[in-house]
Amino acid sequence: MKYYLAGPMSGIPQFNFPAFHAAAKNLREQGHEVFNPAERDIERHHGVDISADNATGNVAQAAQTHGFSLREALAEDTAYICREADAIAMLPGWEKSNGARAEHALAVALGHEILYLR
Repeated sequence: MKYYLAGPMSGIPQFNFPAFHAAAKNLREQGHEVFNPAERDIERHHGVDISADNATGNVAQAAQTHGFSLREALAEDTAYICREADAIAMLPGWEKSNGARAEHALAVALGHEILYLR
């Protein structure tokens, strides 16, 4: 199954990348293909982990320091949900994240399987 991994990032230390990486690893060990937006953010910035120097998960800081674009990130993320994903896996706390709620709503609209992670 092709999973998109969704969860809170903004306002979480290191943009919650450690939780994203752990969940992606677990899903891959189960044999699934996983789109991990944390990994994609690192790829988009030529291998630079934009979370490493961001203790508060501040989007404005990531934009200033690394040229991060939330619009670009969400465009790629939602394109994967629409074009590739069969399912979405929701990290704890997703309900408090505007982005994750939007990704969840998109997955529901498309009839994707939804997995709520603990």
